[in-house]
Amino acid sequence: MKIYTKKGDLGETSLLGGNRVSKDHIRIESYGTVDELNAQIGLVMCSYEAARPVLKKVQDQLFTLGSHLANGANSQFKLPEFNTSWVIELETEIDRMTSELAELKNFVLPGSDMANAHCHVARCICRRAERLVVALHKIEPVDTSIITYLNRLSDFLFTLSRFITYNMGSQEIVWESR
Repeated sequence: MKIYTKKGDLGETSLLGGNRVSKDHIRIESYGTVDELNAQIGLVMCSYEAARPVLKKVQDQLFTLGSHLANGANSQFKLPEFNTSWVIELETEIDRMTSELAELKNFVLPGSDMANAHCHVARCICRRAERLVVALHKIEPVDTSIITYLNRLSDFLFTLSRFITYNMGSQEIVWESR
């Protein structure tokens, strides 16, 4: 099977279920940004091996989330289940990591180490994905648990960035206002 179909050469693509839309449609931007987030999480996994099991699970969840975003309105396409308990799992991981960290008293900047920086980039991409899904929801209904998941995932990624710094023996870079 060839990887190219030539069906998108004029700037349109197919959603799950067959509807065709412009490649700059907010729905495409939404799930494309989730895909970008997934790739960035792969970089975090490569730079901080200890997080691999939980991040692999997040990657699987993002793939499911992306399939829901790629599903067009009125589609009868059978989707994998998006489980709202995933938010609780993220909260449990956030609480576990936070219990080992010093209380956050200042804003911190990315870059205490490479894994920390990759994690912050993932957090920023996650926030962008969340904003795009909110914008999509204003146009076409989206399961709001997807928005909740992305919101909590960005909190998880921030906490993970701090946890990585702590476990690598690095120092957080504290933002000093001028």
